[in-house]
Amino acid sequence: MSDPLSGLLATLDLTDTGARTTEDIFTGPSEWQPHGRVFGGQVLAQSVVAATRTVPEDRPIHSMHGYFLRPGDIALPITFSVDRIHDGRSFTTRRTQAYQEGVPILSMIASFQTEDEGLEHQEPFPDGIPDPETLPTAAETLEGIDHPIAKVWAWGRPFDIRHVEEPIWMTVSGDSEPHQAVWMKSVGPMPDDPNLHRAALAYLSDFTLLESVLRGHGLPWATPGLKIASLDHAMWWHRFGRVDEWLLYVQESPNAIGGRGLAFGRIYSRDGRLLASVAQEGTIRAPKPKP
Repeated sequence: MSDPLSGLLATLDLTDTGARTTEDIFTGPSEWQPHGRVFGGQVLAQSVVAATRTVPEDRPIHSMHGYFLRPGDIALPITFSVDRIHDGRSFTTRRTQAYQEGVPILSMIASFQTEDEGLEHQEPFPDGIPDPETLPTAAETLEGIDHPIAKVWAWGRPFDIRHVEEPIWMTVSGDSEPHQAVWMKSVGPMPDDPNLHRAALAYLSDFTLLESVLRGHGLPWATPGLKIASLDHAMWWHRFGRVDEWLLYVQESPNAIGGRGLAFGRIYSRDGRLLASVAQEGTIRAPKPKP
């Protein structure tokens, strides 16, 4: 936890094994997590890196769709196999499978495109958002809470995350509405590689998104018996932005049913450009209220 950003960069620096039959093979480590499971955003970002390594540099990623199949173990390395599904005139498609001990933990398909001109519009930056400098850090909000997960949230993440509304870690204040916004940026400067920033944006996109579901039902993370796991994750990159500059992540949940919650997110640069759109569904099993 002493240098989480360096840890993230090391995790995203995959090793090219040199093996290639019908697929390209890469390997990578995992960041430490207090619960022993691989953070979903990490394996998403690593899968993006692996796929990007097989694509010409003039074709940046524009979308990916991934399914979380099994929980990953932070003590084991991860093997990434990339299938070069299609190389067209404008679009390139790759399938990445992430394996541990021979079984897949994530399956992802990503699409890459040459830079083309066309129609352009975007959902505008929301009104009434306070500047990130005016909001408390996670460390300030969690000060005095002696718990391993709280310590990771406060000091062990490679991103500075500041909630516009009151965080829902311990309690939920205000109205129970299924939407929120958070400011995020890396805790230090990142290398200039645009593809690294795109992969790191995938990593960042897995933070806090399902909180919009919890907030809508007045459930804090500290709810006894609460169990949450991501099922799938989709992302569309619209415009380039650096993750070492403040980004606003606007999140909302349109639906929850059957033990699942769906959430959508939009990631903006501070100057109002819509950088990416995100969708995620997760299992959310909350304890039944006592009669």
